[in-house]
Amino acid sequence: MKHFEIVSLNVSVVKGVPKKPLSSVVLKKDLGLEGDAHAGSGIRQVSLLASEDIRAMNEKGSHLEFGDFAENITTKGIDLASLPVGSRLQIGAAFLEISQIGKQCHSGCAIMKQVGECIMPRRGVFAKVMEGGEITNESTGSYDF
Repeated sequence: MKHFEIVSLNVSVVKGVPKKPLSSVVLKKDLGLEGDAHAGSGIRQVSLLASEDIRAMNEKGSHLEFGDFAENITTKGIDLASLPVGSRLQIGAAFLEISQIGKQCHSGCAIMKQVGECIMPRRGVFAKVMEGGEITNESTGSYDF
């Protein structure tokens, strides 16, 4: 069993803006993060991005914070983009299933406009909530691959 950390939990009530960090969130089965604009049925209920990828962008001269890529969960210690679709992650009592690797950036992507590059298309992942529960910034996750 391999472990990773949760370093930021991020939510926005409207789409198209950076997400704001919260100390805890509730994952709802088959929906996503309670109160997040992107919550809903479908395969992209929750977005995840590694803090290591955000740090790499900042080393190129960006000044981006957790949530600026509109990721719901920022992790540390897991190479999310290397996980195959169908991989399962446990965070506290909640279970997520990786449903999509990357995404196509829309033409109005704020990060692309600001820094000329966005890592979500290559490094971000999306997941479905298979089992819900409350998680906090101090939660740890695990996976077995």
